[in-house]
Amino acid sequence: MGVLDTEITRLLGCRYPVIQTAMGWVADARLVAATGNAGGFGFLAAATLRPEEVEPAILAVKAASGAPFGINFHLFQPNADDIITLAIRHGLRAVSYGRGPNKAQIRRLKDAGILCIPTVGALKHAQKAVELGADALTIQGGEGGGHTGSVPTTILLPQVLDAVDVPVLAAGGFRDGRGLAMALAAGAAGIAMGTRFLMTTDSPVPPSTLQKYVDVNDVSRIEVSLAVDGMRHRLIRNPVLERLEAAGPFGRLWLALKSARRFSRETGMSTGQMAATLVRSLREDPSTLSQTVMAASQPMLLQRAMVDGVPDEGLLASGQVAASIDALISCDALVAGIARDAEALLARFAQPSAARPVPAH
Repeated sequence: MGVLDTEITRLLGCRYPVIQTAMGWVADARLVAATGNAGGFGFLAAATLRPEEVEPAILAVKAASGAPFGINFHLFQPNADDIITLAIRHGLRAVSYGRGPNKAQIRRLKDAGILCIPTVGALKHAQKAVELGADALTIQGGEGGGHTGSVPTTILLPQVLDAVDVPVLAAGGFRDGRGLAMALAAGAAGIAMGTRFLMTTDSPVPPSTLQKYVDVNDVSRIEVSLAVDGMRHRLIRNPVLERLEAAGPFGRLWLALKSARRFSRETGMSTGQMAATLVRSLREDPSTLSQTVMAASQPMLLQRAMVDGVPDEGLLASGQVAASIDALISCDALVAGIARDAEALLARFAQPSAARPVPAH
């Protein structure tokens, strides 16, 4: 049994404890299949797919890879039960989710043998997720992209490891074998990465948008803003973010309402379904109505950059790690390099102290 054979690789059936997270408009069938073929484990992003697109996307992954994979969606979205049915029908290995967990839905998944692996950004949320039935957790430190917490990974990881008895994946700030070695040494069962997989040649993101990520070399330009939906959101600073931050509450709400209508058309949601989703999300997260409506604008602003390829007219969700990535490589090269370097580092520190090389001064 090798050093990279962990509890999470045994649960998920992947070769390496390297997980590709489900980024809306990014984690498509091609990227998920490429991750699985490389020995990692990928999550298909279903929250931004139209209902009729979910099953074809699942089938596309299966056609391109024989590796196990998972699916990500919001348990409060209108077609959540339908996605669960598809996950069961097609024998998916795991689901990931964030806000809005429902005990009945989680029980249905677990009864079907599907692993529940939510993403959390705070200790109390990790404990609650396990109480609800999570089989493993992904903890995302504040370095991570998109919606993110305020606690750094190096503080959050040991807090959660001390508090729960399920495998924990570390996310936020990871890109290479050194990160995997550090996470495993701290007690994690593996690492989960979003930005690093976004910045690969297997990513569906248009070249014009990818170049914006490659060009960022200053961590301070990848900042947290509350202007998108009232919650902590880590993004690359660009003209859209600057306009949102300069606009008052009514200006942001007007933009959100327009984008929400477009999102409802793109996803096939009726006005009633949109209203029901807003009410349910409000119950799960007691933010203001304007913030909840603004949350509906986020997918369309992301789509403008991630699908349409117009990065200066959309949002660029990103982890701080983008500032240390200056080249796009394939998922195969990425995962193989992470595994190789992590194994070498862990083997080095497993040597008796007398046999370790002495650093030069």
